[in-house]
Amino acid sequence: MANPTITDREFNQFRNLIYDIAGITLSDAKKLLVSSRLVKRLLHHGLSNYGDYFQLLQDCRFADELQIAVDLLTTNETYFFREPKHFDFIREQVLAQHCAGRPLRAWSAACSSGEEAYTLAMVMADTLSGGTWEILASDISTRMLDRARSGHYALERTDGISREHLRRYCLKGIGSQQGTLLIDRRLRERVCFEHINLNEPLPQVGLFDIILLRNVMIYFDSDTKSQVLGRLCPALRPGGYFIVSHTENLNGLNHPLQSVKPSIYRKPPNIKN
Repeated sequence: MANPTITDREFNQFRNLIYDIAGITLSDAKKLLVSSRLVKRLLHHGLSNYGDYFQLLQDCRFADELQIAVDLLTTNETYFFREPKHFDFIREQVLAQHCAGRPLRAWSAACSSGEEAYTLAMVMADTLSGGTWEILASDISTRMLDRARSGHYALERTDGISREHLRRYCLKGIGSQQGTLLIDRRLRERVCFEHINLNEPLPQVGLFDIILLRNVMIYFDSDTKSQVLGRLCPALRPGGYFIVSHTENLNGLNHPLQSVKPSIYRKPPNIKN
């Protein structure tokens, strides 16, 4: 029996759903992606079309299924030391100038499966070896957060990690775990993973010296970008840095940040939260 085909009307239902929940804008070109990612859920529930699955998601008794659908429709591509110049900047310009009187706090605000957060942890452990620091890592996908908390990765996903960092902070699997790598417990304990939807009012997370929101804004329209910035900027400490990906910028958006270099912004030190 052939898999169900998603209609334009059904695709628009899911497009509106993910926009309302996550602020993510799906173009018409994503129709095949939506159908391919959700088809197994239709089959799991014995449904013959995407419209019936959409109706199931509206039922409050299926809140867990709604989270599964959100997980499946969220893009999760990431890898260790992605866009390495950002981590060079953090090491040389942010961490090197940090005053030791208080903990340095960083937030990986769309951490996916955790590679960005653990990369940041390696850089901070290198530079602030005897100091206090902490990392909050958040994502809308509970499935990705579970994977991130484990700190367990296939070796082919760790190409960006230097030999020195592998030696210091990673454990190579043997026996039944051969072909995998585990982030050292010392780093895992420094990273707190939380389920946070940036498209909703934020929980109390405190102030941060660094916020990374990379490769996320490209999925938002202008209104959603402004709303997300309006939520995140108050969580950035005066003098703190806000980093997006090299393919993104904050041009034309209302925010208090000043451009330091492409993709890197700073909240003025004298501004009040």
